This record gives sequence, C-alpha cells and structure tokens, in this order.
Amino acid sequence: QVRLVESGGGLAQAGGSLRLSCAASGSFFRINDMGWYRQAPGKQRELVAVITRGGSTNYADSVKGRFTISRDNAKNTVYLQLNSLTPEDTALYYCNAEVIPRGSYWGQGTQVTVSS
Repeated sequence: QVRLVESGGGLAQAGGSLRLSCAASGSFFRINDMGWYRQAPGKQRELVAVITRGGSTNYADSVKGRFTISRDNAKNTVYLQLNSLTPEDTALYYCNAEVIPRGSYWGQGTQVTVSS
C-alpha cells in the first residue's frame, strides 16, 4: 500500500506565501513524476506543477513565476512554495505521485484559502 500525506495548507492574505509538503510512504521501488493539482469549487481539477525524478519541472501558466515545485528523493517528498498568492489560488490542493511499480496515487488534499 502507498500513502501520500499533504500538509502546509491554510489561510493566507493576498500577496502572502504558503509552503505545501507531500510525503509518500509504503512499499515501492521508486517514485517517478510527482505533482500538485488543485480543484476550486465548481471547477475541474487542474495541474499546477509537476517535477520529474531528475528535477525537470513544468508549471501551469497561471502560476509561473509565483510557485516553485521541488522534491527530496531521499525523503520521498515533494514541496510546493506558493508566493504572491491571489484569491484565485483558493482551492483544494492535491499531491500526485507515479509510484513504481504500483501506479498513480493521490493524497487527500490540503485546503489553501487566500483572502483579499
């Protein structure tokens, strides 16, 4: 079994910052891509950022220059630094990991709320 546990969400003011963490645990060989997605009320889940095991990154246009994804392979952990937050960033943020050999796994989500 594989488990992803997110932490670090909360309430921030517009212009503020938050840092999300997601730690994977369980029985697996390694983790390939890790990513963050978000889902706002009434909207579909969307990709925020993804990082390969080697450290290559890709971001949604809406967060480029404001959010930074990173990972620690030794700790099976992925991070998302959220800067210059706006109310439009308010959403439930989910972690995703491609786990070898078991497949794609999701965390339970952590709420980010940005007040204006």
